[in-house]
Amino acid sequence: MEKLLLSRPDALAMERTRLANERTFLAYFRTFVVFVSSGFAILRISALKDIHDVGLVLLFLGPVLFVVGVVRFLHVRKKLRKYYFEDNFK
Repeated sequence: MEKLLLSRPDALAMERTRLANERTFLAYFRTFVVFVSSGFAILRISALKDIHDVGLVLLFLGPVLFVVGVVRFLHVRKKLRKYYFEDNFK
């Protein structure tokens, strides 16, 4: 499949979309880090024994969320690369 040369507005829109995809992945990553660290903290602090189950849920959801973020990032990147390439200005 031959890639078409994009006009300047289209190329800039693709660049914005690529950057938005990276920001979205970073949001998934930040959420993963917060969930896992919060889960560990809840499990380790003896004063929080009442919400021990919440810590376990966070420890389970964190990696799941990270995997969803990676899969989504790679899927969108693959779709963008179908049209996006370095020399895309007319």
